[in-house]
Amino acid sequence: MKSIKSNDYYIHFNSDSYQELNSYLVNNKPSKIFVLVDSNTNTYCYAIFIEQLETNVEIEVIEIEPGEIHKNIETCAGIWNVLTELGADRSSLLINLGGGVITDMGGFIASTYKRGISFINIPTTLLSMVDASVGGKTGVDLGVLKNQVGVFSYPEMVLIDSQYLQTVSEREMRSGMAEILKYGLTKNIKLWVEIRDNNELNFSDLDDLIYESINIKNTIVLEDPKEKGLRKVLNFGHTLGHAIESYYLENETKNSLTHGEAIAVGMVCAAYISHVLFGFDKEKLTDVKNVLLSIYGKVDIDNSDYNAILELLKHDKKNANGEVLFVLLSDYEKFKLNCKVPENVIKDSLNYYCN
Repeated sequence: MKSIKSNDYYIHFNSDSYQELNSYLVNNKPSKIFVLVDSNTNTYCYAIFIEQLETNVEIEVIEIEPGEIHKNIETCAGIWNVLTELGADRSSLLINLGGGVITDMGGFIASTYKRGISFINIPTTLLSMVDASVGGKTGVDLGVLKNQVGVFSYPEMVLIDSQYLQTVSEREMRSGMAEILKYGLTKNIKLWVEIRDNNELNFSDLDDLIYESINIKNTIVLEDPKEKGLRKVLNFGHTLGHAIESYYLENETKNSLTHGEAIAVGMVCAAYISHVLFGFDKEKLTDVKNVLLSIYGKVDIDNSDYNAILELLKHDKKNANGEVLFVLLSDYEKFKLNCKVPENVIKDSLNYYCN
């Protein structure tokens, strides 16, 4: 697969990616290599990675506990301290091997340690491959509020190796699929149709879906790197979805949701709001709901949860002047940005999802 040129770096694929990595190490001669992993990627992915690495540079592995709950400034402080204790300097390289938590947080850690050291992202989940791999967003959560602290900072390169997906659970694969479905509804309906009409996708199918998803996001990001306009389309389903994800993360009576499960709810609700405000076709709305429920099942949301979810909406990073703003559709591939939605319509969308 041909490498994709992003802002100041390339995204490389499968076996070619390691050749590019090894060439980078020869040409740039980092003083030391640090590999950030969680306990899962250390167990299941590190052996695959290290077998491909050709270097005499000293390597140190930094392991953290897995999960969104650890994506916070406290974890960053711990890693900054470890980097200091292990002698990291401004010529060191941080390789982030893991899902979106590792690549988001690792990029933030590298970008702020000694005012910035080089980093390379190797996403190991479907979600991180098709979403976190592009765009230069790094950051951590503030309490349950997702990605409230961070910077735009670009890696030296991103390596996409689909063999890591063999280490990922079926639930996490579905989580990543939500982002591909989002690209389908907003930019290329063929992606939506391919997933909808295929009960079982093999790895060659996934390679193509991953490549096209990255291509779509990269094209958008190159036109709007700082999310002033077009890039906001990537938030379809995420406004309400992030609030639901945060609510289920902080509520001890609820089971936490994966990112994709929450975004699937957000996309159904956004499609309903699109129908009400912009005439998004009723049959297409039904298709969106049926497909997403068939993949993700139904999240148990009670009427008594609504107000707390709406309260979390007020903290969404994409809000402006106190207004909650949605990305909505008038049709497949025809989106509208910065849409103000009345609170009663948001609640109606949750009722539509639940009933």
